[in-house]
Amino acid sequence: MLYEVVKFAAAPLAHAMCRPHISGAVHVPRSGPAILAANHLSILDSFLLPALLPRHVTFTAKNEYFDGNPVSGFFMRLGGSLPIDRESAHAAQTMLDSAAELLERGELFGIHPEGTRSPDGRLYRGKVGVAWLALKTGAPVLPVALSGTEKVLPVGSKVPRPARIGIAIGEPMRFEGDHTKARDRRRVTDEIMAAIQKLSGQEYVPTYAASFKAANGVS
Repeated sequence: MLYEVVKFAAAPLAHAMCRPHISGAVHVPRSGPAILAANHLSILDSFLLPALLPRHVTFTAKNEYFDGNPVSGFFMRLGGSLPIDRESAHAAQTMLDSAAELLERGELFGIHPEGTRSPDGRLYRGKVGVAWLALKTGAPVLPVALSGTEKVLPVGSKVPRPARIGIAIGEPMRFEGDHTKARDRRRVTDEIMAAIQKLSGQEYVPTYAASFKAANGVS
């Protein structure tokens, strides 16, 4: 109920501030499970996408988004995002188990396979949690390309600003394989990232964004 109240209030604001151009919304199923796998340009991605789509979408978001910025923390809590401690493998698996339960109940789950916001607008290598979910649950994956969201809340800013954004949603992808096998998880993840890259037109970087940030002192 809280989610619906927040969405009712937030959707008009998001439309007014972001003037979104949305394509491919027809690919979002009216019912049943699906995984929205999106690129990650802004800390508000996990709020804007659910606010602008008709169905309830539960996203995962790192703990820092809840605690580090009061604006993002407010929106993440109201939107029902699942927090994740990126430094803890156990916490990550707990989050994936919770996501699998949501999908098995026929809900939509959103995830940023890059694991962290892109430091420079390029698309980075995906982590395999998205593949684990797809293979474990059999839910289709919808690749999603966001654009312009980094202008709504630039790095270091605490106040959102008007900026036009784009949301492109690709056709559902279904996969076969064993979620317990690393080779299958890697293959599926790479296919999903290739689909996101095709939609977004971003330059692809075959390394993890977190590793790039650590090596270059970027937060």
